Amino acid sequence: YVEYGKQWYQRRVRATCNGPYQGRWSKTMIGYGPEDTNFVLELTYNYGIDTYELGNDFLALNIASSEIFSAVSAEEKEDGSKSVTSPDGYGFRVENKEVSSGGPVTGITLASSNLSATETFWTEILGLSVLDKTEHQLKLGFSETQAFVKFVLAKQVNHAKAYGRVAFSVPTDELAAAEELAKTRGYKILTPYVTLKTEGKADVCVVIFSDPDGYEICFVGDEGFRELSAFDPEGDNLLNKAIEEDKSDDWFKRKGISKSSA
Repeated sequence: YVEYGKQWYQRRVRATCNGPYQGRWSKTMIGYGPEDTNFVLELTYNYGIDTYELGNDFLALNIASSEIFSAVSAEEKEDGSKSVTSPDGYGFRVENKEVSSGGPVTGITLASSNLSATETFWTEILGLSVLDKTEHQLKLGFSETQAFVKFVLAKQVNHAKAYGRVAFSVPTDELAAAEELAKTRGYKILTPYVTLKTEGKADVCVVIFSDPDGYEICFVGDEGFRELSAFDPEGDNLLNKAIEEDKSDDWFKRKGISKSSA
């Protein structure tokens, strides 16, 4: 999967929490440009986990780039886009458009079991605006120039074992108020306001919410985030070094056992 991602993104490395998995792990931030101005992905590698059960929650990462569109060999769909799937089963939707100032990634598409409930939470609690809306789809964002979050109506949302998290950097002084509003309205807080210490670097404050469909949304204090997310020119070398030093496949082979499935 990392080799697949290398063909699409420039890279940098950072480590944070890894969801429900408590073993040894590594994380890589991967994107087309600096995290301050581009939408990026946080890829997790859990040592000992070979495959993940996919749900129906994540539908696509949306990309607008004429260059990437030309490189994708898939047939063009009726709406003019092309679809491609990563080795792990994640979908990418590519449009034949010029790259915007915010980079090639235009947004993500997720499933929603109740668009009205989704709209209420994401607009009234998280502060996003409605960019477009139909009977079966809802497009949200903080502005037209930033990456959007698009929801498509589904009978139910199954996160299975490969689910992720959506993160936004927001002014630190707005975190506590957002958490209190969510609690007052009866929404679940997965991680209450907390300051995470990073040795030798800036502290970062976070609050993690859960929306009506169980999506995890992380609000990260913008001030600390900007320092921690600074581009690392050694990121590519660090990633390659970590891959070379990963001997977990050899370890499992010597033990005569297979990696587990999440």
